[in-house]
Amino acid sequence: MKLANHLKKYFKLTLGLVGLAAVVVWSGGFLGDKTPPGKLAHQAGVPVPEGAATFEVKAETAPVRVEVVGTTASEEKINLSARIPAYVDQVLASAGDRVKKGQTLIVLDDRDIRQKLAAAEAQFNQAQAEYERAKKLFESQATTEQALTAARAMFNAAQAQVEEVKVMLTYAQVESPIAGIVTERRIEAGDLANPGMLLLAVYDPLRMRLEAPVPVRLIDRLALGQEVDVVLDRPARTFKGSVAEIVSEVDAATRTQLVKVHLDGVEGDVLPGTFGRLWVAAESREAIFVPASAVARIGQLAFVQVVRDGRALRRLVKTGPAQGDRLEILSGLRAGDVVLANPVQEG
Repeated sequence: MKLANHLKKYFKLTLGLVGLAAVVVWSGGFLGDKTPPGKLAHQAGVPVPEGAATFEVKAETAPVRVEVVGTTASEEKINLSARIPAYVDQVLASAGDRVKKGQTLIVLDDRDIRQKLAAAEAQFNQAQAEYERAKKLFESQATTEQALTAARAMFNAAQAQVEEVKVMLTYAQVESPIAGIVTERRIEAGDLANPGMLLLAVYDPLRMRLEAPVPVRLIDRLALGQEVDVVLDRPARTFKGSVAEIVSEVDAATRTQLVKVHLDGVEGDVLPGTFGRLWVAAESREAIFVPASAVARIGQLAFVQVVRDGRALRRLVKTGPAQGDRLEILSGLRAGDVVLANPVQEG
């Protein structure tokens, strides 16, 4: 009985191994007809259309431009503050308003100043009367020259006091010193304005510049009056500019110097604080460029079609910044490659 059980187990094991071997033989294709060795019918790429424009890639010396980010600011921005302590009666401008030179923007409560003016004028009238009486008495030799001099001094002091209070009265109206746009409104009617406190700011939108921290290693590439290119995000275009100022102090944390570039052709459409890029020329290097039309894109991938043996083969490339109607190829091509000027559609 025991021997029979052992034989039964061995039979099952042998039968399983035979079945496994049969599956391996069948899945490996040993039981079917084999394809004789030879070339595959499929060829990579697509045929190059007759008359398709091609060009040979060549390396060339290209100027290197380093991008330095910066921020726009107005060349003339004026912070307006009160010259006397007073409560705000009216605020006649809001942030974003265009104002004219001399336009009243803020009116302060001037009642205290007017009271001082009335008192100063009363004192002036009295001093004037005393001075006129002293002159008549002196002419009739009824008073001394010393008394006349004292009366004249009182008259001059009273007159100066009136003029001083009148000047203070003009401080109750805060006017715009330039034609421009209001920004940074910091005050409302009823607030107390103290001397030196920022109330409003006005900037000239026609005189804008880009302020960029340039690495010290590139400072020698810039000079006062030098023309440079500046690219702004808003409006999204390239401006011509000229270096107006190079701050002669190095930032110890960033090892940069602040460069201020005057922007040409500004028409009031550049806002302060806009992100911009300053291109600084560096040493030349060898580079490869292709026409922008030769580069096709699928999602985030860029590729060109290289011509070889009459067929166009797709090749992935990494592109650099555009320079006119050309793109720099950072990797994927080398000098001597022949590329289609306009990629053909692959089936």
